[in-house]
Amino acid sequence: MDILHLTYFTEVARQKSFTKASQTLHVSQPSISKVIKTLENELNVLLLERSGKHVELTDAGYALFQRAQHVLLAMENLTAELSDIVGLKTGRLIIGLPPMIGSRFFPKVIGDFKKSYPGIELKLIEVGSKQIESSIEAGTLDLGVVAQTVENGVFDSFPIMKESLQVVLYPGHSLASQSQLSLHTLRNEPFILFRNDFSLYDAILSQCDQAGFMPNIVCQSSQWDFIAEMVSAKLGIALLPETICHELEPKRFQFVPLVDPIIPWNLAVVWQQNKYLSFAAREWIKFTKNFFQVSYDTEQKLKQKEFNNHTLI
Repeated sequence: MDILHLTYFTEVARQKSFTKASQTLHVSQPSISKVIKTLENELNVLLLERSGKHVELTDAGYALFQRAQHVLLAMENLTAELSDIVGLKTGRLIIGLPPMIGSRFFPKVIGDFKKSYPGIELKLIEVGSKQIESSIEAGTLDLGVVAQTVENGVFDSFPIMKESLQVVLYPGHSLASQSQLSLHTLRNEPFILFRNDFSLYDAILSQCDQAGFMPNIVCQSSQWDFIAEMVSAKLGIALLPETICHELEPKRFQFVPLVDPIIPWNLAVVWQQNKYLSFAAREWIKFTKNFFQVSYDTEQKLKQKEFNNHTLI
């Protein structure tokens, strides 16, 4: 048994498919099958129950899968630590970004980071927050940005933004003239939401349930601009963060603060606890923390200045 055996086995177990594991590992399917068969012969146990294209772990396979993940993580940490020790100040980071977040907040910070660290390769994966969390736990992502701060004992994190959701309506909607709206008031409206792999989907449905109804969802998307266009076409209403609302044309939309309850939209950079952080990961965390703290401080000063000017008037 060696690291290669464990790597191939854990990927098949994670994907529950030889085909998908082959695509992820960029290795031919027969090669993976041969390695796992060798592993089963060596251990003299059946690790995977094969049924057509689908595979399931046996009891022995599940036990090995649990242990193998720890072994591979330890080897990954050791490799990264040794690279730092010998002074290889290069690296590669795989970062998860929800589509709504990446296009709006990260081009600037990524560009500045690449100027400062040209030797570090960044790979960006656009998926929903829930997928980012599970991928960080599985080790396929190094870090990520998620909506809603994660507090489950698995991740370390730092916040980069705190906002709340607003109701997005088309002009002429019967509720567009309201100064604020409660969630219960929206119970009969058709909703246009993000997909269910976004944490906002769960947050909104949870609050609707507490308000005594389940929303009539007419459309789901991973793209906030598409959601806005659906609202503009008078197909429903949406709940979007304040910052995203600022990106929309005010003549085409009406934005009303959502109260009772206020649904927060908190962004955080997250990474796995108890995992060795490479030089690249440590520098990315330090760089982004400083970048967003400076941006936050500047924004607060501008808001205070605007408030002072308004007060003087």
